[in-house]
Amino acid sequence: MDFSLTEAQRDLASLAKQVLGEWNSAHPDRPLGGFDHELWKTMTSAGLVDAALPSSVGGAGFGVLEQCSILIEIGRTCAAVPYLTTVTGAAAALAKYGSPEQLERWLVPVVRGTTTMAPVIADEGDTAPFTAERGTGGWRLSGSHTAILDGSFASAFLCEAVTPDGHALFCVPRDVNGATLTDQHTTDGSGAVHLELDAVEAGESTLLGNPGNGSPAWLRQHLTLGLCAQQLGTLETALEMTSSYARTREQFGKPIGSFQAVRQRLADAYIDVEAVRLTLWQAAWQVSDGDADAADALATAKFWAAEAGHRVAHTAVHIHGGVGIDTDYPLHRYFVAAKRAEFALGGATAQLRTLGTRLAEEIV
Repeated sequence: MDFSLTEAQRDLASLAKQVLGEWNSAHPDRPLGGFDHELWKTMTSAGLVDAALPSSVGGAGFGVLEQCSILIEIGRTCAAVPYLTTVTGAAAALAKYGSPEQLERWLVPVVRGTTTMAPVIADEGDTAPFTAERGTGGWRLSGSHTAILDGSFASAFLCEAVTPDGHALFCVPRDVNGATLTDQHTTDGSGAVHLELDAVEAGESTLLGNPGNGSPAWLRQHLTLGLCAQQLGTLETALEMTSSYARTREQFGKPIGSFQAVRQRLADAYIDVEAVRLTLWQAAWQVSDGDADAADALATAKFWAAEAGHRVAHTAVHIHGGVGIDTDYPLHRYFVAAKRAEFALGGATAQLRTLGTRLAEEIV
């Protein structure tokens, strides 16, 4: 096991830090969430969007380790770009399971930066949001899913559905007949939507591979890993901001960071952030290496991203006091981003249930 960063990881992280840092400095008063099209174009031109996609579709051919390095920098700036959903999620799944025709239709526009996609999958421990039955000339999809991340500006959705032969992924265009999209308001302004499919006719060309090929589980794993990476960047910056504030904010003639209770909370937050970092890279290494036990490492990483994320976010706000939740102060971005990542794809309790079930199966 080697947690040292590859040269590609270091280079891409440095490039992402430069691009996103400049954008962050130029937009200090931006609203929460949304989608910054100009930033997405800049990231595409810089080679950040296609870095982890196959060379066969114009990508650089790097993998999930490099994606995590980029996502950490995105988390550090709370950048308004759908990299997690479009690249780490939908595009990566298409690259692995898609046919040449599907790559040309769906993936090439992503590589060029002209479209985005949103995965629609169940959280850990939940049932698939859609069902798929054989129809005339293809499949018929029905069901609904709520709070789809980055769905309000996605050109298409990669939907998990239960078929008679197992779970599968389907590419569903935004404007397909029978689909109803409803914008939803979320705390982090992430452009979430509610998607309802009412007997939507989907041709064979919309199915990724074959039912039961494990593609939904693979997609959920990679999204979970990417979410943990983005959460690490968010928590790192929140802790840095809080530590700086504690050094300069004075009460009773002393910096509040000199008070024992404040020091203890900052120390606990530091340990939590390091736990997120360690479990993230262990899971990333196992996923990248194709380790069959990566599911345990992922559940552990997501547990820490959720549990530690909750503690660090609340510590940051409590030490800042009232200014911590003032929307004129940047910390609120990191608080709501950390809270969204805490519950997305299954919170701490769901991950512990997964680990408990796995342990029970091993004992039996």
